[in-house]
Amino acid sequence: MKTKFKKLSDSRVEITVTLDAKDLKPAEEKALEKLAKEIKVEGFRKGKVPAEVAKKFIPENDLNAETIDFAVRSTVIEAFKKEEKSPLVLPSVNVTKYVPHEMAEYTATADIVPEIKLGDYKNLGVKKPEVKVTEKEIKDVLENLSSSLAKKKAIKRAAKLTDEVIIDFVGKKDGEAFQGGSAKDYKLVLGSKTFIPGFEDGIVGHEPGDKFELKLTFPKDYGAKELAGEKTVFEVLLKQVNEVTKAPIDDEMAKSCGPFKNLSELKKDIEKNLKMQNEHRTEEKFKDDLVNALVKKSKVPAPEILIDDQMRMIREDMTRNAQSQGLSFEEFLKRNHETLENWEKEARKIAEMRVKASLALQTLAVEQKITVADDLVAGKIAELKDVYKKSPDALKSLKDPNVKMDIKNRMIIEKTLDFLVKANK
Repeated sequence: MKTKFKKLSDSRVEITVTLDAKDLKPAEEKALEKLAKEIKVEGFRKGKVPAEVAKKFIPENDLNAETIDFAVRSTVIEAFKKEEKSPLVLPSVNVTKYVPHEMAEYTATADIVPEIKLGDYKNLGVKKPEVKVTEKEIKDVLENLSSSLAKKKAIKRAAKLTDEVIIDFVGKKDGEAFQGGSAKDYKLVLGSKTFIPGFEDGIVGHEPGDKFELKLTFPKDYGAKELAGEKTVFEVLLKQVNEVTKAPIDDEMAKSCGPFKNLSELKKDIEKNLKMQNEHRTEEKFKDDLVNALVKKSKVPAPEILIDDQMRMIREDMTRNAQSQGLSFEEFLKRNHETLENWEKEARKIAEMRVKASLALQTLAVEQKITVADDLVAGKIAELKDVYKKSPDALKSLKDPNVKMDIKNRMIIEKTLDFLVKANK
């Protein structure tokens, strides 16, 4: 077998493979053996026809087709190994020449694990910011607690800002209801700026039972292009007005939130929890920044096949998220005022960065000989079994060798990230 290598891009290659009579002979024998089992010859049971007898009854074109198929399948991976290349998927093959019993030639094209050159990963120039908890953060938590403990009372008066109202509404454009512009028993806090300008203010002053119209123009920069800058009419039925009284932020509120004697103890607990949350977020962002810097300082080609695979996973995640809200993927995009074109553009950027980050970290792990012992992997799987003990499908998947390998790879990546953090402190 002779091979000729051609580089199509940093992550895609073409190998021309030439086979001689010696290379073709084993393929011819396997092809004849396979076809002999499938034909019927008088005097022999099906599947028991001797190869040499069967050869006289097998159409030549069938034998040639099976031969070249066996020849390609038995040599294509060997050809990539010979050229020291690792295909990411089965190569795409095109037979260019075939002379039965004498020679064959084909080209095999595939995306490969690209050559990666890491930059100076010990001097990435990324600084971990100091973790702080501001007074505003503490105040915001207290305000949220106050709101969650608020008392609501249905009243018979005109609605005002800060009230919660329950409404039915239908939005119309040119007399026709538009998608996403209608709801029933919708709870809305006036002044929350949940709706377009003018909607919430237009409800102020109306009383329970009132039916009225709000003539509004959507902002010109509104996400849904079909509504941006358009004049619309909302038909509204105000069903209920709730007066909202927030809980006073004092010692009594603190006592109702847990084992706290006073507001001071509650604030200290909030500060402690916020610091833990901020430290975790800061650590994760620091790791992300380090990986981004590593990718920028390195030469990391991103194979298209891996980018496509990541985009598929991103879309599947979004589809599941949409389905949990009773929406299709397309409806989810529309509700978020996003076009498919823009989504694909942004998703591709994320996918490409994920691929480059993964390849860079894998390369770093190999260079530093970072691995994870099998007993640690077994321990992790045991933890997951406990987490998913009520999910038969999940437990079954943990027995899959590929899943186990994926878990091990994830653990190696985490260990590599820890190495990157220590190297840049």
